[in-house]
Amino acid sequence: MSGPALALRALHLGRAAGDPLVLPGPWDAASAVAFEAAGFPALATPSAGIARSLGYEDGSTPADEMFAQVARIVRAVSVPVTADVEGGYGLAPKELVERVLETGAAGVNLEDSDGRGGLRDAHEHADLLAAVRAEAGDALFVNARVDVYLRDVPAPATAAVARSLRYAAAGADCVYPIAAPVADLPALRSGLGADLPLNFLARPDSPPFAELGRLGATRITFGPGLLLRTLDHVRALAEELRGA
Repeated sequence: MSGPALALRALHLGRAAGDPLVLPGPWDAASAVAFEAAGFPALATPSAGIARSLGYEDGSTPADEMFAQVARIVRAVSVPVTADVEGGYGLAPKELVERVLETGAAGVNLEDSDGRGGLRDAHEHADLLAAVRAEAGDALFVNARVDVYLRDVPAPATAAVARSLRYAAAGADCVYPIAAPVADLPALRSGLGADLPLNFLARPDSPPFAELGRLGATRITFGPGLLLRTLDHVRALAEELRGA
């Protein structure tokens, strides 16, 4: 088993309810170094944040540029890094796994949006996850992003649980019903059982991390939120300099 993947997997297991794993999302090497220096044990790249930092719209970053930026982030730190590679860029599972491993990443996010504003068939996405798991073995921690809350699916919590359980059976280590509201966390945790790690997307108005953990979150990530907060500070600095 890969050392970084083993370390990342261990961070998700056996956590106390009020102690979720908090993974900041670096968009470049400098932000990654800052987060590591603050004491975080692992990092999770956000594809939307990297896109913004490279001058692309979310979802339009060329695969080569995404992998290159992930590799820069991994090289800059000593903690495990898990990489958001959106829907896999249309790569065959073997090539996708090879390219992720070439970056040095210890984990991967794969979403079940179809790139056209809808959702992939759950069976089809489970097959992709199973193929990625077969190619990667234990060398990657696989986080399956579940996009039902983004697609106006009826009874999204029920749909999220059904998809999540299917993805876990296919080999996902963790499930990520992105944009799930805080109010749905207990139902999600109940439906998933106690042992399947659950990733929650934190927002500026979210409750404290410990409360999110008690409600059912195993892992907290931020999407591009930390970059956006940083840009607010940059804009304020720019205004200050312009007025000087």
